[in-house]
Amino acid sequence: MLRLFRLFRLLRLLPVPRTAGAVGIALALLVAAPASATPEPPESADAPFSLTDPRIVAHFDFEAGQTPENIALEPDGSADLTLAIARQVVRVDRHGGKQVLATLPDVADPQTPLLGVAVVSGIVRTHDGTLYVGYNTGTAETGIYRITPDREVTKLVDMPPKGFVNGLALDERLGLIYAADSVLGTVWRISLDDGPEVTAWATGAALEPTAFIGANGIKVRGHAVWVSNYDRATLLRIPVGEDGSAGKTVTRATGLTGIDDFAFAGHGETVLAALNTTASGLAVVRPDGTHTVVLTGKDGLSGPTSVAVRHRKVYVTSGAFLDGIDPNLLVAEAGKGAGAARRPSP
Repeated sequence: MLRLFRLFRLLRLLPVPRTAGAVGIALALLVAAPASATPEPPESADAPFSLTDPRIVAHFDFEAGQTPENIALEPDGSADLTLAIARQVVRVDRHGGKQVLATLPDVADPQTPLLGVAVVSGIVRTHDGTLYVGYNTGTAETGIYRITPDREVTKLVDMPPKGFVNGLALDERLGLIYAADSVLGTVWRISLDDGPEVTAWATGAALEPTAFIGANGIKVRGHAVWVSNYDRATLLRIPVGEDGSAGKTVTRATGLTGIDDFAFAGHGETVLAALNTTASGLAVVRPDGTHTVVLTGKDGLSGPTSVAVRHRKVYVTSGAFLDGIDPNLLVAEAGKGAGAARRPSP
């Protein structure tokens, strides 16, 4: 209780707009709430690879609602980020330059579950440069939105206003988007054809919240959909059947307190997970379920929310929802083998 009070008091003192402050308080309560009791696996002694030269390439303004939430990468190494409370999608080039690509529609009286303010969440990119983002408002404006390369913004499909679409995952080969719903404990499947349809693809206790946030991050790997559950501190794998249906959900890792979104480190099943807690961490999660924290707040993380990997570069967004200090985009270099030493940022 004392920890909750201190977080609440801290966020009340921050000079932020009403909406950003409300979200900060709500997310502070979420992160302060303990995750469900789950088996805590031992941390492995050796990482399959290390990260070197972590550096912040772009800083954002918390007071303006510029809270990085999710990330999609461009072929040239630029990063497209959703800024949750600003309702924007911004492109950060390799040199840290920023360009606003789109602003989602304003909503006069948002009733968004959990937060009460409009929130832009997950983002994915198709090969032609089209972006798709989740937008939560608690109203009829809630949905998956399309942003074309010429920056035209349209709604692709409606999503349940009582839900909270969080991470998005793209299976472009099948023309599908999967969306993790943090409130309804559901993985939605959205078709990208001329008549897009939304179906509840996977449900069950493993996806549901225990207190606040359930299914959170989501990715497609091979013939499976992987999902993180924030409250349960778990990483899940859901096989995709030959007919496209969801198989039995299997827990692949536990004890990942604060797990938000994640990314695969390579072609296998090693995962890099953003641990969105007051400690701030990026963890390497191995196929056997063990994990090691390889970056922390000392490297520049500030409430990390998502991860993306391209070749040897690892991108991590920090929303700074807990203390409002330095939301940012960090980039590090991945080196294979435990022998590569991690060099802290200056």
